[in-house]
Amino acid sequence: MHRHEEEEIRSLGRGRTAKKREAKTIEELAHRLTEITASELGKLPKSPELSKEIELARSTKGKSSRKRQIKHLAGILRGYEEQRLAIEAALDGQSVIQRQEALAFHHLEELRDRLCVADTFEAALTEVRTLYPHLDAGKLTRLAGSVHEHNDKKAAREIFRRLRKEEEINDE
Repeated sequence: MHRHEEEEIRSLGRGRTAKKREAKTIEELAHRLTEITASELGKLPKSPELSKEIELARSTKGKSSRKRQIKHLAGILRGYEEQRLAIEAALDGQSVIQRQEALAFHHLEELRDRLCVADTFEAALTEVRTLYPHLDAGKLTRLAGSVHEHNDKKAAREIFRRLRKEEEINDE
């Protein structure tokens, strides 16, 4: 084989390092399949044979036995390339959605925290009025006042519940 052909093969990703990288990625997918919840696993596109192998790997208890079973599952996944790609796409989609939900939740927490601090209350209330025009600002002000004066944890939780309810209404 000529040097030019070798460089072309490497650039196409068919070299030994590329194969090792792909094998490692598939093994990580197999490990991820053993770690996700049963409900998440049920949503993934997979054949009955693949489901059986995933369940076997999930139920294996011993550390070295489990590691060996995950490697075996990775080998099987290599044979089901279309399903593997569909599973990867589904898992990536789920993780994006989960990240978006977590960010929205943290934003609501941060907004609630700013409402519960007297110094940042006015700016946060202005933001709330902009984001959620149908939210009862008077009730929110009373709840925040209770938090400011009495450190009322129940009122802080109620502020968060109201913000989350409005966020859900906006998402619909």
